[in-house]
Amino acid sequence: MRYLLILFSCFAFSQQGSLYTLAFYNVENLFDAIDNPKTFDDDYTPKGRNKWTAPLVDQKVKLLSTVIFSIGNEETKRPPLLIGLVEVENKMVVQKIASSEKLKGFNYGIVHFESPDFRGIDTALLYRKNLFNVTHQKAYPLELVDLKTGYKRTTRDILVVSGYLNQHHLTVLVNHWPSRRGGKIRSAPQRFKAAQLHRKITDSIARKHPKGKIISMGDYNDDPKDKSLQWIMEKKGEKILHNPMLAMAKKGVGSLAYNDRWHLFDQMLFSLNWYNDPSLFLLKTAVYSPPKLRTLRGRYQGYPFRTVIRGNTLEGYSDHFPVYTILGEKKD
Repeated sequence: MRYLLILFSCFAFSQQGSLYTLAFYNVENLFDAIDNPKTFDDDYTPKGRNKWTAPLVDQKVKLLSTVIFSIGNEETKRPPLLIGLVEVENKMVVQKIASSEKLKGFNYGIVHFESPDFRGIDTALLYRKNLFNVTHQKAYPLELVDLKTGYKRTTRDILVVSGYLNQHHLTVLVNHWPSRRGGKIRSAPQRFKAAQLHRKITDSIARKHPKGKIISMGDYNDDPKDKSLQWIMEKKGEKILHNPMLAMAKKGVGSLAYNDRWHLFDQMLFSLNWYNDPSLFLLKTAVYSPPKLRTLRGRYQGYPFRTVIRGNTLEGYSDHFPVYTILGEKKD
């Protein structure tokens, strides 16, 4: 019933204004099939463990593009305005998505920088060029120290893109924070370092564009209640960001499952000025998890239907569900 009410409210609003989807998707190891001697991408090459070939890349791109096309489409009747992507190896694989059969007619632009991540995976943003005018783009490196060796560790940048949706100034942060490799507690300081960089970036944006709106999206490798996420929500006792996904997490909603437990690592956060502007506002934030994205049977029934290679056939999409927000813009 609640879902029907949301759909009805989106339909009712669409008669008075425009609807847009903002989305985020961890696409799980979207590598090309070419060995990069500077990174640890060997498993995703024709001679590697996964026997990863160009036809498999194309199969995965085709599957992912059908998902991206569908996110928020039931509410807005069109694919996302913006979609942040992580676990992409390079701009070439992102371009394959943008020019796929399903998405090529929607004039997607790409923002991408090569990150120093040791596996060679990056963050990226797709945006509808006819709707969103990009005015600034930058990748902020996250400097870490390996917990075991004490040497510098390379990881993903935080991608920052600013621009205009009509007269509205928006800034998007695309995040892929350090993993829980080595355990949640042991790896927590690495994610707190990411949180500190995130705070530095959002403080700078707020000073330059006090009336602009910030959207932070990503795979934070922490749940909404964890210290790193809680810390960026407040500054000196005052709330500076809102996380609409905290309530979902408390109800057990997840975007990925690990060790028989659901987690909501994939999130979308918003600056407070989203909530005092009647001309552009948030209607709905959700995890996109239709049946086709779920494993249908076996021990992992209901979990995200991840990429599985069976011979020369690729099955599944990703080990994460996408997350998205529906925006409403009132007509003048």
